[in-house]
Amino acid sequence: MLRRNTPIQQKLMKVIMLTSGAVLLLTCSSFFAYEFVTFRQSSMRELSTLGEIIATNSTAALAFDDSTAANEILSALKAERHIVAAGVYDADGKLFSYYRASRNQTPFPTVPEADGYQFAAAYFGGYQPIVQGDKRLGTLYLKSDTGAMYERLKLYGTIALLVVALSFLLAYLLSRNLQHGITTPILALTETAKAVSDRHDYSVRAVKQVDNEVGVLTDAFNHMLTRIQEQNLALNESSAKIVAFNQRLEQRVAERTAELEASNKELESFSYSVSHDLRAPIRSIHGYGNILKEEYASVFDAEALRLIQTILRNSKRMGQLIDDLLAFSRLGRKELMRFDVSVQDIVQIIVEEQKSIEGDRPLEIKIEKLPNAFADLTTLRQVWINLVSNALKYSRDRERSIVEIGSFEKDGALIYYIKDNGAGFDMKYYDKLFGVFQRLHSQKEFEGTGVGLAIVQRIIAKHGGKIWAEAKLNEGATFYFTLSGMSSSAVAVNEN
Repeated sequence: MLRRNTPIQQKLMKVIMLTSGAVLLLTCSSFFAYEFVTFRQSSMRELSTLGEIIATNSTAALAFDDSTAANEILSALKAERHIVAAGVYDADGKLFSYYRASRNQTPFPTVPEADGYQFAAAYFGGYQPIVQGDKRLGTLYLKSDTGAMYERLKLYGTIALLVVALSFLLAYLLSRNLQHGITTPILALTETAKAVSDRHDYSVRAVKQVDNEVGVLTDAFNHMLTRIQEQNLALNESSAKIVAFNQRLEQRVAERTAELEASNKELESFSYSVSHDLRAPIRSIHGYGNILKEEYASVFDAEALRLIQTILRNSKRMGQLIDDLLAFSRLGRKELMRFDVSVQDIVQIIVEEQKSIEGDRPLEIKIEKLPNAFADLTTLRQVWINLVSNALKYSRDRERSIVEIGSFEKDGALIYYIKDNGAGFDMKYYDKLFGVFQRLHSQKEFEGTGVGLAIVQRIIAKHGGKIWAEAKLNEGATFYFTLSGMSSSAVAVNEN
């Protein structure tokens, strides 16, 4: 009824009008209820009095069995325009004489009922005994409509409507004049606040028009504007200093960023050069070691052969480390060629390749539905190769390697995962998991260089995604990763 955003003028007007309306409605309702009850009581008394008169006049007609006289007595009721029916019953309860107004077509009761008068929905009616001395000669039946009551109520309703209309008009005129004294200072204060808000000019001041509570509010508002103006001046001075400091800071950040980029490029170039230059000596060591093993095996004793085998094994591992380091350094310079890639096909091919490498070892690899990805095919394939080969490598000590590959959607992101039943790892060493040359198992337990997961993390980071893992020692591990781009076919799979 009174909405929160309704202007205060309209609210005051509505409050006054609604209050006046509620008072008038309650008054009129009480008046109508009182008139209805009192008029009904007076009508019943008048009908009862009329019945007594007619009953007294009808005693002679009943005593001498003169229906004509009884009809004449009843016909006198024509003067009472609200009497619609009247009847005289003899002592045996038979209708002796009756009167019926032309507008009444309802039949008379076959026998008289209990004495007394009552009020029904559309009429007053009842029965009056006709007695002579101590002897009951018969019964008088009277029926009157409620027209008189409704005519009176209609008249009162018309008067009430006029009173309500005049009262509302008077209340409207009075409220319109009185509310100006309340709302004008408030509206002036509102206009000042709006001017300050729109122009951000805190030098504006509200004019004090009254000395009541609104005047106190005006003084407080002006004091607040003064404080804000003073604080703004101080803030502007501080802002100028902050802007100058930020500019110097941004310049230093830009310089440091440029230095870091140059350092990264130099580091990548150094890593590539070192790795590339080390490959030739390592190959020479491995090659000469093979020559010693194959051509001079008969000359060397068992200890010498063991040492040569150690040289070959470590030179091979060193070569693998150099190759992985080269691959890792190339990722920093590689530009991604992203397009719609079938992850399902990539994983299926890699799994078949790994099965052929593993030979007859019992494997159970389950591949769920894998939506397409918007990614670089070459690097994404490298991710899956590393993850699948790791899952099979770290579960080779089990009777059967069980690997599950799938995907799911969470918080609007598509997440791929690979789960194995292998050796797992202790989560307290999780921060070392994706580091370069960081290993959570010894070389004797599982071969490797410790670069594979670092490469996987770097590839996924270049795709704008992230990778994480969950594991328990000797209970397996699960690796999850996301990619920033999702193909249209992946979207369709998720929606279905």
